[in-house]
Amino acid sequence: MLANFSHRNELFARHKKPVRKGLSQQRQARGSKENWVWLPSLTPPRTFSTLRGHGLCAIRATPLHETHTDHYHEGEAGHPMRRQTLSTESTAPSKTVGSRTAQLMTTLYESDQTTFSHADVESITGLPPASARSLIRHAVARGVVSRLEPGLFVLVPPELGRATEFAGNPYIVARQLVAGSEYFISHASAMELHRMVTQPQLVVFTSTTKRLRNRTIHGTEFRFVLVRREDAFGVTTHWVSKQESVKISDIERTVIDGLHLPTYCGGITEVAKGLWMRRDDVKAGQLIDYALRLGVGAVVRRLGYLLDFYQIAPPEELDRLRRSLSATYAMLDPMLPAEGAYVSGWRLRVNVAPDEFEAIRRT
Repeated sequence: MLANFSHRNELFARHKKPVRKGLSQQRQARGSKENWVWLPSLTPPRTFSTLRGHGLCAIRATPLHETHTDHYHEGEAGHPMRRQTLSTESTAPSKTVGSRTAQLMTTLYESDQTTFSHADVESITGLPPASARSLIRHAVARGVVSRLEPGLFVLVPPELGRATEFAGNPYIVARQLVAGSEYFISHASAMELHRMVTQPQLVVFTSTTKRLRNRTIHGTEFRFVLVRREDAFGVTTHWVSKQESVKISDIERTVIDGLHLPTYCGGITEVAKGLWMRRDDVKAGQLIDYALRLGVGAVVRRLGYLLDFYQIAPPEELDRLRRSLSATYAMLDPMLPAEGAYVSGWRLRVNVAPDEFEAIRRT
């Protein structure tokens, strides 16, 4: 009996694996105090209870949703000592992952892709759809992945610590939401990226050739502006981080979009302010080309008025706009009441006080 016991101890020391007690001993141990230890190398990760006695261990798997987890460290003479007690009901979930999730996260980080879909999970892990969804569901529960919307996820940066919700870069999320369709960040969002505003924007505007519903994700509102495929011009690439880029309207197209839909930019005075802030970089000839290509009469009138007021374009360029004018009048700012003086030179009713535009010049 004693020899058999010593033989088991030798096996335990050699292979670093626990040897199970007899059934009667296990039943007795279950009724005694248990010490809880976390073994992060197991796949999938589990918590295990370790029952002390006579130098042997009986191990049984315990679900992660059990209430308490006691962490132990080695004390004097090899006796375990309790270091910390955590309750999964009152603290953030443990951000430990199994090999499959680690493979997914490593591949995503190495490819500089922190926002991903179910299809990406299936492609990287080789799992069937049902298993891939289960993998992500558990990753979200552990707080290493944040769910943006059904089928769209983002990795939670480790530096956020216990935080389990993360919205990611809003412009990258907007790129993912269009799901491969032609798009570009536009209007007030493009103005922010081009440093044409003085206040942060709370809405992300994206022009796209695909009709999409507006939505709010983790407190950020995403609005989509439908454009015709032939109107998706004046687009450039903007790097929002060292690894990730998005398509945005260039400075000239951003001004044109603001003149077309001032509502999405805070009004015509905000568009005028952005134009004045970037007056040294904007190309007047390209502005006029874009306005004529878009073919919207109100845009031509508003652009001509502002270029003339701020003396940004030479007379011969302004004449290109005047030749395209019809006899009808348009409002300078469609967001404001229909009042103010008529300016025949641009077939425009100026319902914004000129002093407001003059104040922009002085800033």
